[in-house]
Amino acid sequence: MIEEHNEALFTIIQDGSVTSPQGFVAGGLHCGLKKTDRHDLGAIVCEVPATAAAVYTTNVFQAAPIKVTRESIASKGTLRAMIVNSGNANACTGDQGEADAFEMRNRFAEQIGVDADQVAVASTGVIGELLKMDKVRSGIDKLPNLLEKSDKGAEDFSQAILTTDLVKKTICVELEVDGKLVKIAGAAKGSGMIHPNMATMLGFVTTDANISSTALHQLLREATDLSFNMITVDGDTSTNDMLVAMASGLAAHSELTEAHPAWATFKSALTHVCVVLAKAIARDGEGATKLVEVRVEGAVNDFAAQAIAKTVIGSSLVKSAVFGADANWGRIIAAVGRAGQPVDPATVDIALGSIVTLEQSRPVAFDEDAALEYLKGDTVVISVNLNMENGTAVAWGCDLTYDYVRINAAYRT
Repeated sequence: MIEEHNEALFTIIQDGSVTSPQGFVAGGLHCGLKKTDRHDLGAIVCEVPATAAAVYTTNVFQAAPIKVTRESIASKGTLRAMIVNSGNANACTGDQGEADAFEMRNRFAEQIGVDADQVAVASTGVIGELLKMDKVRSGIDKLPNLLEKSDKGAEDFSQAILTTDLVKKTICVELEVDGKLVKIAGAAKGSGMIHPNMATMLGFVTTDANISSTALHQLLREATDLSFNMITVDGDTSTNDMLVAMASGLAAHSELTEAHPAWATFKSALTHVCVVLAKAIARDGEGATKLVEVRVEGAVNDFAAQAIAKTVIGSSLVKSAVFGADANWGRIIAAVGRAGQPVDPATVDIALGSIVTLEQSRPVAFDEDAALEYLKGDTVVISVNLNMENGTAVAWGCDLTYDYVRINAAYRT
């Protein structure tokens, strides 16, 4: 069976945010990068050096902020702050773009009184346009006075990182380590150009756990493989994808290592945070009306199951059929067969929710009206059982709608 994260090991904190873990404040404002008055510059700041880890886009064209963040984290394995702008990706902007990203880092570091290599930078928005640095400078100078531990600070940050997103994406959980309460929180943005092979458009995780940068990176990468690497909206991987985690250590328990009794619990909680954020991105896909979940079982191994699940979830024909509430299982089995993984063409089962449409690769009579009603819902689960070995995977995406074309046909205007 597909493994579920044991939510009994941790508690969901309602209204929790990236400022819920000890040591973190956040804030955001409108500095003028966006044409509307929506926030477009935000920051998370930790009161102590936080152990840090990150994963980045695999796109060959990597935006200038990624270079800055890589350099900062590589310096000491710690961060004090993360500054983020939306409305401009600062990607494919040459030497000037790189200089601007470093200026963002250095100026904010000076404003909050930390070393420059303790600040990371992220950007999202239009590719190929230089930042309006006069507006960025002005915003950076105002931002420190807006940093808060309160819900408002976290809300302002969450709004500042959005582009075409319709809703913010946040989550916070709490668990116990050595009798101490530990929180893990996350905020993310992403709606279009989503087919990451590392993380998401932009994602930020904060925790007050005591964990090394090396151990945090290991867990972050493993969690990413089960979450952000298993979503797709449109098959495009951004130049700016980045997921950064910061751990303040202020929960003051013994250091988390693989030998620690709470290691598995912390891993499960971190993975849950990433999965919730990833699903929220898929649900908020540009123009989307439904969250689509593809569950694959019985593959020769997990890698094969992942490849098949992502092929089905990424199929434009499958996505279009879901949008039209058309129970066209033929599109699903066609995607399974072209995923490039071992499949026995005589043993495949397919179901839409609880409605079985195929058994042992043979059509099953089903109630078309019931399938229509199911596919009209806001969440659609497609189950594929290959009946071969024990490989499993889950992938998430959304339907393909008229609005996706409308939004992206006029993205810059």
